[in-house]
Amino acid sequence: MSNRHRAREHVLKALYALELGEQSVEEISSALIENGSVDENVLDFAKDLFVKVAQYTPKLDVYISRLATNWDIERMAVVDKNILRMAICEVEHLPDVPIKVAINEAIELAKKYSTLESASFVNGVLDKVMQDKEALIKEEEAEKAEDLKKAE
Repeated sequence: MSNRHRAREHVLKALYALELGEQSVEEISSALIENGSVDENVLDFAKDLFVKVAQYTPKLDVYISRLATNWDIERMAVVDKNILRMAICEVEHLPDVPIKVAINEAIELAKKYSTLESASFVNGVLDKVMQDKEALIKEEEAEKAEDLKKAE
């Protein structure tokens, strides 16, 4: 198991604690993430991911709601919702994490901490994220090519 995988597990637990609403982001970050047995670089990754997911949760939830058709985010399992939040946050806000790695890690977390059905659900939603990201990249490349043509 990689250090980043363990870091993601700590972040998932921290997000679950945050969802319960009894502690602040700072308290949870100190208590759950810093108690993880990971090196400093991985700890920085975990802290960064946890804080960003907490910061962007409202936007992440809107995005998840749009992608998870026929699912009310309020009725979604807390673990599944947090796994999706983490993976989408990695894709959108941590550019050093390849999208396929974020998706595979999310599926593995769902298998371990939720159900096999949840792993399929997470995979389906994140496949849509990957499609959105690929479409955006193609659009940006087309715009750059058009700008180059105009510059000539």
